[in-house]
Amino acid sequence: MAGACKGCGDGEGLPFEFRMAFQPIVAVNEQRVWGYEALVRGANGESAHSVLSQLTDDQLYRFDQAARVMAIETAGKLFGDPQARLSINFMPNAVYEPQACIQKSLAAARRSNFPASNLMFEFTENERMTDPAHVERIVQTYKKLGFLTALDDFGAGYAGLGLLVRLQPDLIKVDMELLRDIHLSRAKQVIVAGIAAMARQLDIQVLAEGVESEAELTVLRAAGIDLFQGYYFAKPAFMSLPSVTTFSSTSVALAG
Repeated sequence: MAGACKGCGDGEGLPFEFRMAFQPIVAVNEQRVWGYEALVRGANGESAHSVLSQLTDDQLYRFDQAARVMAIETAGKLFGDPQARLSINFMPNAVYEPQACIQKSLAAARRSNFPASNLMFEFTENERMTDPAHVERIVQTYKKLGFLTALDDFGAGYAGLGLLVRLQPDLIKVDMELLRDIHLSRAKQVIVAGIAAMARQLDIQVLAEGVESEAELTVLRAAGIDLFQGYYFAKPAFMSLPSVTTFSSTSVALAG
């Protein structure tokens, strides 16, 4: 059995409070909510930045653990669909040893009667990884435990082809800057269609995040993408699940 995580603070609390918001991930072809991403918020719904800006280096590990636990326990209370995935952001540098550091998440899932197999952990690196081998170990461990793994912000910064080759996640989330007004940009259309085609060959799912218009949605669907997240479907809801009413598929012309 895995030992305790030496960096998790042994239950020591944090000097600030936080809560969670949830934004749906939609499978358009199936006309259903595939899952929800848990997003950190302040105690009264303040932005994620208002919380993260209070973190000090010595609080990083405790916060990562506490955020996972809160996301899982809250999802256990809110989710009605037993198949709905819960996507949790994590910081690779806040994981000492993957097998040990996941134990509190597994315990939270058991307490909340939330299926651990429905967990997806997504990570991003805005700066080059100092220890990519460590991140690779995390991803491999999570896969062995039956979790999905996702590479966020694909196509931005260092979250690119090198990480994709090394980590082979189950899902990639295409950076929203590549998707914004994609119906007006032939270059964006070609690049995103290429990403989608490449992912299919690698048996990796693609999620388009930050979708804000039906025009963007239509072009992305034409590229073969089915999973979507963004204000077009629903904004994040504070400590609750928002309603999703938009599953439109009206076509528009591609940019020439």
